[in-house]
Amino acid sequence: MTNDQYAAQVKQAIATLTHDLPTLFQKDISYDIYSQDIFFRDPVNQFKGKFNYRIIFWTLRFHGRLFFTELYFDLHNVQPISPDTIRANWTVRGTLRVPWKAKIFFNGYSIYKLNADGLIYEHIDTWDRPPKEILKQFIERRRRGRWVDE
Repeated sequence: MTNDQYAAQVKQAIATLTHDLPTLFQKDISYDIYSQDIFFRDPVNQFKGKFNYRIIFWTLRFHGRLFFTELYFDLHNVQPISPDTIRANWTVRGTLRVPWKAKIFFNGYSIYKLNADGLIYEHIDTWDRPPKEILKQFIERRRRGRWVDE
């Protein structure tokens, strides 16, 4: 692969991420920019392989529809931070499907590493808070005869 071909592949990966990520809770993403042996890690999951990668996005959509009345992935930017690395900054926000309409909100970023063919072989997500702290946003306690946030 020439340098020009590699640069074009990186540009395509950025364009695809920019297009796909904002609607990942509503529709499937394109998997053409990922290697077969992609490694994924976030604070609660870790696995390898494109099949498993597809499953995680299916699971996000399924659980998003099941547990939330609203769920958004706000993409702030996608940019190269080195010749073989892309960073995407984002926010997840939504409303849980419960009577008290609990809200979720957290920021994070994704680091995508590209191989010599310009395909993403590693995707690491970092969240601004530990998962337990994010889940606390859903918890409600009944005090003095009314529901209040914890």
